[in-house]
Parts: sequence; structure tokens; C-alpha cells
Amino acid sequence: MRHTLPIAPQFYVTAPQACPYLDGRRERKLFTALQGDQADKLNDALSKQGFRRSQNVLYRPSCADCAACLSARIRVADFEPTKSLRRVARRNAHMTREARSPWATEEQYALFRRYLDNRHADGGMADMDVFEFAAMIEETPVRSRVIEYRDGSPEGDNDLTAVCLTDVLDDGLSLVYSFFRPDLPKQSLGSYVILDHVEIARERGLPYVYLGYWVPGSDKMGYKARFPALEVYAGGNWQRLEDPSAFSNSTHPLSVDPIAQQVAQITLPDLRPADAKG
Repeated sequence: MRHTLPIAPQFYVTAPQACPYLDGRRERKLFTALQGDQADKLNDALSKQGFRRSQNVLYRPSCADCAACLSARIRVADFEPTKSLRRVARRNAHMTREARSPWATEEQYALFRRYLDNRHADGGMADMDVFEFAAMIEETPVRSRVIEYRDGSPEGDNDLTAVCLTDVLDDGLSLVYSFFRPDLPKQSLGSYVILDHVEIARERGLPYVYLGYWVPGSDKMGYKARFPALEVYAGGNWQRLEDPSAFSNSTHPLSVDPIAQQVAQITLPDLRPADAKG
């Protein structure tokens, strides 16, 4: 099914399939292609409206009777780490960071496979081969970086420990996908990657760090609610997540507007070429 706006881009909706976050639910996504000279501008605008990037596609959940998936971001200026997060930072003080161009390596893929096999062996990405991994990293029409973290301790051997594919938006950093060594649970590497991105954003003067979706009731996504200064995109607005229990994952046939209405409510940037404006 296709739904279009008076101007490009065109929006589509996927067929329902099993939800990866909540048992017994059916998932559906609203999506559009991300391409051309104006890709960065479209990615910036739609990220502010709850969309996420996957390669050259921008998508947002649009399930028929469920609105549990909420895009989440950290307000960098207001972020103060909790005691537990400060401990995470101390445990990983020996890590070194390097921002690289979005180019896949065999070392990255080896770590990716270890991560998937240990953490998500039955997930939708479990069968990804090296070519699909390379596509995930390299097929980006926007400004993206691969942030690598290595063990820089005196007793370490500079091993690749964590990786994050990150988009650079006009108002922040968007963590597209991260993975890390699964044999170091006490280091809380996933949380450390988020903490470090907050620091990168602070250094660059960017106001937000986008974390993807927070889903009430989902163990996979529950950790995001533990980060201070978090806000979620709900009801067409960004709202501070003061009380996670105030957000429900219950289903209701009126939870989501019709697709055509959702598309009509999307605010698009001016995507005309410079010589066509005015």
C-alpha cells in the first residue's frame, strides 16, 4: 500500500508481522526512501518526528492497534549521570575511541557475530552474513560515522571492544546500531557507548542523543528509561520521561491514526534544489 504527499517523498506501509518487542503483537512500519542530495535534510527533519534510519530507509512504527514504541532521546544539557552510570564510566575509563568513515571491516564483523550469537541468536538479524553487515554499515546517504572503542589498558592488547554506527544530525547524534563484546557484562558496554555519545554531543555543542525506540514492558528496551534527561516522542510531541509507568503498552483499536492522516501530519523540509526555490 502506498500513500503520497503532494510533494516528494512517497510513504509506504509494511505488511503486519510478529513484533520483536512485545509477545503476541503485530508490527507494521511507515517508511520512505532516503536518497539524493537532500537526504541529510530529510533525515534531520524526520528524526525529530520519531523516525529512524536503516540503510537508505527512514521508518516509524505504525501498528494498527498499538502505540507502545516511542522514539527516545537524551537532552544533553540536562544530563547528569546517576551513581550507577558514573560507575559504568569509571569501569570503562581505559577505553579509547576512534571515529571512522562508514566502512565495514572483518574485525567489526567478527565482533558483530559474537554479539549476535550471544545476545540475539533468535532475532531478526541472526542470519546476517558479511555482505549484509557491510550493507548495514556502508549504505548510508547521510553523514554517518562508525565509532570504535578499544581496550587501551596497559594489560590490554587494543582489542576492538564495542562499535556504534552513528548518524550526525543537525541537532544531535543518532545511535543507529551498536554492538560489543558479550563476555564483559560487568562493564555494561551498551550503557557506556551511550554515555560516551553524550560526551561527544556535548563536545560538539549538539543538544540531543537519539537512542532509538523505548518500549514500555519490553525487557530489551527497558534500559533506556534508566538514563536521566530522557524524553520520548508521543502524541506528535517530545515529552519528558519523568515517570515511565505513566506510559502504557496496552492495545486499543484507536491507538493509531489512519495511515493517510499520519502522512498528512508529517512536517517536511523544503527539498527543492536551490535553483528551484524562490
